[in-house]
Amino acid sequence: MGVPFRSGGSLTAAKTADAQAAYESAHTIMPTVMGGVNFALHSAGWMEGGLVADFAKLVLDADQLTMMESMVAGIDTSDNGLALDALRETGPGQHFLGATHTQANFETAFWRSSMADYSTFEQWSLEGSKESAERARQRAIDMLASYEAPELDPEIDAKLRAYIDTRMAELPDTDY
Repeated sequence: MGVPFRSGGSLTAAKTADAQAAYESAHTIMPTVMGGVNFALHSAGWMEGGLVADFAKLVLDADQLTMMESMVAGIDTSDNGLALDALRETGPGQHFLGATHTQANFETAFWRSSMADYSTFEQWSLEGSKESAERARQRAIDMLASYEAPELDPEIDAKLRAYIDTRMAELPDTDY
């Protein structure tokens, strides 16, 4: 029908950015993406059935959403995507690790998480044994610390601030 479709996304009842949060989010975002949703509401940071938003979960979910983007892009059936040059260069019974095509494409051929730790157990231990939620929380802190507000026209800024002041005066009992 060509009508845009909005739906929920990475939803979880978990209280922390733990394994439950990961598998529930994965099991709810996958059908959302595979169903062709055009706008996924609540696709990052959702916790405790929507009662809580969490910075660590937001960072982890945003990382996983980049995988969804890669997945829906489909399979590259070009000559390069099918690695036809590597097949011709290497021949039967050989590995492709040294092939020119492999060397040119290995860093971008597959999706890789920017949040996952790909080091060895020993290296991970030496670096403090930080689990994913701790790494994500630190990334969120770093992102907030390095944030630079975009330039805003002073006249527009003054109007927005006046509007906020008016609304705060009209709603004195709200928690914001």
